Amino acid sequence: AIIMSTKQAAAKKQAMFSCSLTDKTTPLPHFWEEVVGSGHAPLALRADWQRQLKQCHDELGFRYVRFHDILSDDMGTMMDEQNQLLYSFFNADQICDFLLSIGMKPFVELTFMPSTLSSGSTTVFHYGANVTPPKEYAEWAKFVGRLIRHRVERYGIDEVCTWFFEVWNEPNLKPGFWTRTQDDYFKLYKYAAQAVKSVNKDYRVGGPATAGAAWETEMIDYCYKNNLPIDFISTHSYGVNQGFLDEFGNSGTVLAREESAVSGDVLQSRKEIAASPKPNLELHYTEWSASYTPADPVHDSYIEAAYVLQKLKQVGDAANSMSYWVFTDIFEEPGPRFEPFHGGFGMLNIQGINKPVFYSYQFLNRLGNIELANKDAASWACKDSSGNIQVLAWDFANTLPDSINNQQYFIRDLPSKSKGKLKVSIANIPGGNYALEVYRIGYRSNDAYSSYLSMGKPQQLAKQQVEQIKKQNDGSPFFKEIITVKDGAVFSKELDIRENDVFFLNLVKL
Repeated sequence: AIIMSTKQAAAKKQAMFSCSLTDKTTPLPHFWEEVVGSGHAPLALRADWQRQLKQCHDELGFRYVRFHDILSDDMGTMMDEQNQLLYSFFNADQICDFLLSIGMKPFVELTFMPSTLSSGSTTVFHYGANVTPPKEYAEWAKFVGRLIRHRVERYGIDEVCTWFFEVWNEPNLKPGFWTRTQDDYFKLYKYAAQAVKSVNKDYRVGGPATAGAAWETEMIDYCYKNNLPIDFISTHSYGVNQGFLDEFGNSGTVLAREESAVSGDVLQSRKEIAASPKPNLELHYTEWSASYTPADPVHDSYIEAAYVLQKLKQVGDAANSMSYWVFTDIFEEPGPRFEPFHGGFGMLNIQGINKPVFYSYQFLNRLGNIELANKDAASWACKDSSGNIQVLAWDFANTLPDSINNQQYFIRDLPSKSKGKLKVSIANIPGGNYALEVYRIGYRSNDAYSSYLSMGKPQQLAKQQVEQIKKQNDGSPFFKEIITVKDGAVFSKELDIRENDVFFLNLVKL
């Protein structure tokens, strides 16, 4: 078993981590890699967006990407010429072609309403996404059906069977993303789901893609009572205490102090599904992060790295996927952003600088698929089929003072306080030579934002400054050595640990 506590006694200030390779092991599904979020579809045609997504796939392991607005006027999917509806999926095809070329797939969000189908003119965000219901639901169903059939013609039945189709985005935020009622959303879902299944009954469709884990039981009951198809529940959760839709960050978000923020929603969702008439539905959190606004500096902070690990550990096996929102600051809900660090959602900033949270996902990706017995709340210990051993351990501390918000606090230089020593001991390692690599995320360690502050927080970065920040925060191990272990011996390592430090220890068998 592993015994570890970051709540060390004041006298000793010591965290103890010990495990044995002869203890029971279990598979470790990398559910955090299943899906990652993006902005709206037209961005996926940009070369810099594509470069960053490929990097995230290659280094972080993401398999699907989800984004808004694939049906929008900007994508040219539907036009009205002389009272005749014309369909074009050319731009959408370019995106899908690219995703498949790098080994990824689309998690298709069926949004937003083409103006030619819309019943009104209400829009959201800088890019003017239409959030009204269709004026004719039969035309909506026809449109969805045409899209799916086109996908099959281009990519084949078997390929499309591996995709997901999610109906709409956050319809419970009225009038932000939907101008009508829950019943109207269910009607929208009914026509879309039937259209998807009319092409192939094995194609996966679901929803309600709500904010705040809402409408889940109502969605399941509606589908059950009306004999409608549903393959998964999707919803969203963020770790701040107020509001949902605030693309400019003007409300002053506050990082929640509740230990169960985000993860409590996920566990409750799984309980609701289990108690429903459809207890085996998959659960996909298709958006989550510390904060729901792309103007929250917590996203840039080293604290986000430990926060993400803490929440994913708490979720356990409750979710089939947890889609971090989003992978890049190339994101335009409030309009194009030019500041190097502006609190954007992304794991990378607009210039492609890796933020601390990027490295959390990199460490997660490097964990083996075999988990060692571990009752600790802030660590994973794993091994892989090659005999390599990985330990990922962290301290999460919400240091946000009372009576201050994220926008005021996380823009500062925030040195972290010592938490004493982390002692790692691993028993019964097979004998041999190992390369030990120790990596860290924390204050001024793979912490691009603090490097940026040291430059004086320039409004724009010169090319040389971008390269300097990247070089200072390149994810290299801060400690390496070759060790020899005798059969059955104990490996041990002692490290200084601070608030919100993340450590990844990699023992590579030579």
